[in-house]
Amino acid sequence: MRALIQRVSRASVSVDGNLLATIGPGLLVLLGVAGEDDAAAAERLARKVRALRVFADEQGQMNEPLGEREILCISQFTLYGDARRGNRPSFTAAAPAAVAEPLYERFCEEAQAKRGLFGAHMSVELVNDGPVTLLLEA
Repeated sequence: MRALIQRVSRASVSVDGNLLATIGPGLLVLLGVAGEDDAAAAERLARKVRALRVFADEQGQMNEPLGEREILCISQFTLYGDARRGNRPSFTAAAPAAVAEPLYERFCEEAQAKRGLFGAHMSVELVNDGPVTLLLEA
């Protein structure tokens, strides 16, 4: 399981012009699920995301966890794109939808995240707070 974590001032996701979710200050998580992932990995990664100390403390140092801030999670199978051979990425390492969707939902529940629509063509808007971007793997 891979998560690209972006610290944001605000973020939103829409499908076909319909707003699905929006957050204020917090984290935008792009989540990819691999074929070998399981519920324990989803839960472990969700706890890790919530505990990340990437927000400024009183001294301006990245030392504070998420706290009352929000998370918006977007399913992102392309995090498993492999373009080492040729110019067209292969996505064979990504889990099939029947495996990935319940694990995506489990991650969102554990992380208490708002979410996009699994498998949909989504429009994601964000305003970086930083920039602070991390790649986590479980």
